[in-house]
Amino acid sequence: MNSSQTDQTSEPFDEEREDAVIGRAFRISLAVIVACLAMVAGAAWWFNRPAEKIVTQETKLTLPEVRKTQQIVIPEIPFSDITEESGLDFVHENGAYGDKLMPETMGGGCAFFDYDSDGDPDILMVNSNRWPWDKRPTEKPATLKLFQNDGTGKFEDVTEKVGLDVSLYGMGTAIGDFNRDGKPDIFISAVGTNRMFQNTGEEFIDVTEASGVAGDSNAWSTSCGFFDYDKDGDLDLFVCNYVVWSKEFDLAQNFQLTGGGRAYGRPQDFTGQFAYLYRNEGNGVFADVSESAGIHVINPASNVPMAKSLGLAINDFDQDGWPDILVSNDTVQNFLFHNQQDGTFVEIGAISGVAFDSSGNARGAMGVDTSWFRNDRGIGVAVGNFANEMTALYVSPRADLQFTDEAVPTGLGPSTRLELTFGVFFFDADLDGRLDLFAANGHLEEDINKVQASQHYEQSPQLFWNAGPEFETEFVPVPVEKCGSDFVKPMVGRGASYADIDGDGDLDILIVGSGQRPRLLRNNQQTGNHWVRCKLVGTACNINAIGARVEVHLPNQVLKQQVMPTRSYLSQVELPLTFGLGDSNKIEKLVIHWPDGTEETRDNVVVDQTLVIQQVSSKN
Repeated sequence: MNSSQTDQTSEPFDEEREDAVIGRAFRISLAVIVACLAMVAGAAWWFNRPAEKIVTQETKLTLPEVRKTQQIVIPEIPFSDITEESGLDFVHENGAYGDKLMPETMGGGCAFFDYDSDGDPDILMVNSNRWPWDKRPTEKPATLKLFQNDGTGKFEDVTEKVGLDVSLYGMGTAIGDFNRDGKPDIFISAVGTNRMFQNTGEEFIDVTEASGVAGDSNAWSTSCGFFDYDKDGDLDLFVCNYVVWSKEFDLAQNFQLTGGGRAYGRPQDFTGQFAYLYRNEGNGVFADVSESAGIHVINPASNVPMAKSLGLAINDFDQDGWPDILVSNDTVQNFLFHNQQDGTFVEIGAISGVAFDSSGNARGAMGVDTSWFRNDRGIGVAVGNFANEMTALYVSPRADLQFTDEAVPTGLGPSTRLELTFGVFFFDADLDGRLDLFAANGHLEEDINKVQASQHYEQSPQLFWNAGPEFETEFVPVPVEKCGSDFVKPMVGRGASYADIDGDGDLDILIVGSGQRPRLLRNNQQTGNHWVRCKLVGTACNINAIGARVEVHLPNQVLKQQVMPTRSYLSQVELPLTFGLGDSNKIEKLVIHWPDGTEETRDNVVVDQTLVIQQVSSKN
């Protein structure tokens, strides 16, 4: 084969190969063009697609129910001053002569109690006296005073007749039948030796030395109370002590009013004192078990007694069947002694929430009372405090020893900020079934208005009407047009008490004035509300049934009160319990929880009467 032949046969082959390449390139180009057109078409569709139809589902809106606020209508609760017409002829002697010694500012107490067992409350007025070094002339020394009630609210001075014309620098009193003979006996706290007087039925005899309750001759005792802390059936005795005091130390401090002369001393400059707890041995003798029972509280910063105690309240705060003790202290923390059921107590004031105010500060605490002021919904404690400090209202909704100060949200706090409050107590002034609150007020310094324009030596007592927890303001100040001008007349208020002095079912008020006449205020309410009064007589427990809890079951609520005369400041209230029933004329049942732990129920109770109920049950 020659070369020319080879060239001729290769030309057709090259042409076919070129056609194949061109065809493949065309197909690729066509695919690219188609892909591009698809992308353009897709983009055009995407940007021009129809809007998505959104389907909405409407939910019906439920608006909150608008709360209709009821208007508070304060009832007419007029009080009239019947001090003079009742025969209560008494002037408190505080011993003031110009040197301004601290004890002169702090007395005195009073008590309603039925000393002659005739069914109506008599009156004991605790008096101080002039100092031994005071050489001013006087006809005779000031003494205690006992006034016998004739059953209508008229009183006769029987002091000398019964042997109580005793002169001492008295502060407060406790009433209780310590020897279980059916006759109430008297304990008097004092600056110096305390005194115990046994009621024989004809007179009172001094059994201080024999009973062992005199205390330290240099002590300053204040509020005191009988109760059965060990549940053995007889009454034991708790006595608060204030500060270590002497004339020499007081004068050496040179207390001064701002821009003025000498002032009364303040407790911060004095050392505190331990309280006394006396156990009744059952034979007329008491044993001082204060230290072993856990009542002594030491200030950890100074290693001295912390207590500067003025007020005393006793209640079973956690409903475990054993009485606990709350002590209000002046400028140091309050105490709550929890009963351990073995003869001892543990102090839990700080962890329970009653020791300080809401900012963690101690206040100038004086009088104190405790109650179920919301009836069956927890327990409350009111503490009267110094000027420019609100009255405290500690509340434990579940009775579990955890308290919160509700003075501000209840409306009580702002209305009590200016006053210097001593005596405080809960009672049902208008018999509507809710416990109201009373406060006795008065400053320490006669010239306080010269240095503090908002303060006055004489101050008006206050009555706070309990409107109920459903109202924004639970405790409403009762204005003068509702309680009367006699009620709000200013005085130097200290101890205060209540009782039904005239047998009409409502509660009347007694207020002690420091260095003044007292004020006896008769309750003239005409609400038409029903009531029932209960006087308990213990057999297995202490004869006064002190510490018993009574529940009155109505168709729509349960009312609850405790038999405890130790209330207010340095004072004692009557033993019978007064339950206001409002417009309810039916009591479903009455339940008594006796101090020994037994329980009894009374049915078919008739309203508007006083019941005398004797214990019939016993654990044995």
